[in-house]
Amino acid sequence: MNLKLFGNSGLRVSELCLGTMGFGSEWKWGADRATSQKVFDTYTNAGGNFLDTANRYTEGTSEKWLGEMVAADRDHFVIATKYSLRDRAGDLNFAGNHRKNMMRSVHESLRRLNTEFIDVLWVHAWDSWTPTEEIMKGLEDLVSRGMVHYIGVSDTPAWVVSQANTMAQLRGWSQFVGLQIEYSLIQRSVEPELMQMARAFGMTVTPWAPLAGGALTGKYLRGEQGRITPQSARLGERAVSITKKVVEIADRLGVSPAQVAINWTRQHKGQSIVPIVGATKPAQLEDVLGCLKFEIPTDAMNELNDVSKIELPFPHKFFSESGVLDVLYGGVKETMKDRRFGE
Repeated sequence: MNLKLFGNSGLRVSELCLGTMGFGSEWKWGADRATSQKVFDTYTNAGGNFLDTANRYTEGTSEKWLGEMVAADRDHFVIATKYSLRDRAGDLNFAGNHRKNMMRSVHESLRRLNTEFIDVLWVHAWDSWTPTEEIMKGLEDLVSRGMVHYIGVSDTPAWVVSQANTMAQLRGWSQFVGLQIEYSLIQRSVEPELMQMARAFGMTVTPWAPLAGGALTGKYLRGEQGRITPQSARLGERAVSITKKVVEIADRLGVSPAQVAINWTRQHKGQSIVPIVGATKPAQLEDVLGCLKFEIPTDAMNELNDVSKIELPFPHKFFSESGVLDVLYGGVKETMKDRRFGE
C-alpha cells in the first residue's frame, strides 16, 4: 500500500484508512475480539498504517481494542479518533463541541487507547452552539501540549470549516488538515461545497461509507440481507440504477463491485482522498484491498459519473449556463486551464 501526505501537513498515511466502528459487538452487528484482530492484521499486512475510531464507537470497545492491537509498535501507526458525541448517559456536558467535553473526551480516549497522544483528533460533528473560537483554541491547546498532533473535522458545513481554518490561520493556531464526510457514488451532494472547500484549503478528504453501507457491493440486488432498511435512499430507484452500473462495470473489468465503488472515490484529479474502509470479516477487507491493483478506465469513470450525476444547486448551476460563461470569462472558459488544481 502506498503512502500519501495528509492534507497540508507532512504526516504520511496509507492510501486507505481502516475504519474500526465494527470492532466490538455492543451494537449487535460488529466483530468479536478475535475477528477484529484478523481484520486489523489483514490491513496492516497489506502495508496500512492509518486507523480511524471514535470515543463513541461500540461504547469505547473500538478504542480499547485498537490500543491493544497497536501497543507493540505504537509509533508506526497513525491513530485518528473523534470527540463530540455523547459517550456516557446522565450529563448534558458529556456531549457537544465545547471545551469541557473536548478535554474530558480526549483524556478518556487516551486512557482507552493506552497511549500518550492522538495522531489526528476529529471534531465528530458540528453542534451549532459552541463558538468557533472556543473549538479552535481548545484544539490548539491540545496540540501545544502534545496530546494531539493534527486536527480534522467531520460532518460540518463548509462555511463553518472555512471560518474555523481562516481564524486559525490568522491567529497562528493549528488548522484542520482533514475533512471526513459521507461520500460515494450514491451520496455526491458534498461535491459543490465541501469537496471544493477541502481542495482550496489543501485538506485530505476521508470519505466514510464509500460503499453506501454495503449497497454498492450489489448484495441487496442479489436479495441478501443487511443493516440498510428498505426505506433508505441507498436502496431507492436512483441508488439501484447506480448500483447496477457498478456491477456491470465490475463484471466488465473482472473485479468486484466494492473495488469499483472504492476506486471511483479515489480517482479524482486535484483532490486528496483517502477512503475509510471498514469490515467485520477479513474476507470483506481482502476484497476491498483489491482496488489497489487497478484503475477504472476513463470511459467507465464517465459512465459512473453520468449515472450518479446530481443537480447542482445555486450558484453552481448558474455558473454553468452558457450566457453567464460568456460574459464572465469572455468566451475563453473552455480553452483555459487552471494550473492551481492540476487541471
